[in-house]
Amino acid sequence: MNHSLYSADRSTHIKIVAVALIAAVTILSYGIVVRSKGDGVSYAQQNIQVIKAGKPVMVTTTGTPTIR
Repeated sequence: MNHSLYSADRSTHIKIVAVALIAAVTILSYGIVVRSKGDGVSYAQQNIQVIKAGKPVMVTTTGTPTIR
């Protein structure tokens, strides 16, 4: 096996692609299994509270001290 990708032959590249493909399929299948188990938790929003704007407020200070 070559230790440099520049001088790697075809079989080395195939091995790298195969390992990457196996890792991707493993991670994907794990994610699907974990998500599909479902413990009865719904991801839909419940008890939605609407916040309405009140009366306009005038800001008279910036909060920074005045230096004289």
